[in-house]
Amino acid sequence: MEVLIILLISFLQIGLFSIGGGYATIPLIQEQVVNLHSWLSIQEFTDIITISQMTPGPLAVNTSTFVGIRIAGILGAVVATFGCVFSGFVISLILYRFFDKYRSAETVLNILKGLKSCSVGLIAASASTILMIAFFGTSTLDVAAFQWNLFAIGIFVTALILLRKLHLNPILVMILSGVAGYFIYA
Repeated sequence: MEVLIILLISFLQIGLFSIGGGYATIPLIQEQVVNLHSWLSIQEFTDIITISQMTPGPLAVNTSTFVGIRIAGILGAVVATFGCVFSGFVISLILYRFFDKYRSAETVLNILKGLKSCSVGLIAASASTILMIAFFGTSTLDVAAFQWNLFAIGIFVTALILLRKLHLNPILVMILSGVAGYFIYA
């Protein structure tokens, strides 16, 4: 029961401060479940992010659900998902009323520009963490700790070429990458 309360409080905080949604929530979730509470290893967390990206639905909701189920089963999934969504729902209602009233105020427009910049930074931090773990087996910049994963780098570069140069369908590229990963890592 205690873990459910901590899980709820953690995901209420994540929902409260996850401005920008989706990828911007990843560092916040990582801070809570990996760094602060040590519920998951960084590798388990990265695996959950990968699965969350491939399943239908919002990334933050999927990640919350998968983290919750990993920590406390079905009830944990419900609690984590509720915690993540509830804060955003309440904030959205409050902000709608505020912005509807002050939609043309210069100060409000400047605040929104600042929040956009913050979201881009959070997304870049998430992407770099995922790439570092996939390519080097660590999320730190300690070059001595790097364990180069040439297969992962090769799959990434190949997928990038298939998407950007040959304009292949992203779903086909994901399937091909998954098949390659199965045969390389199995």
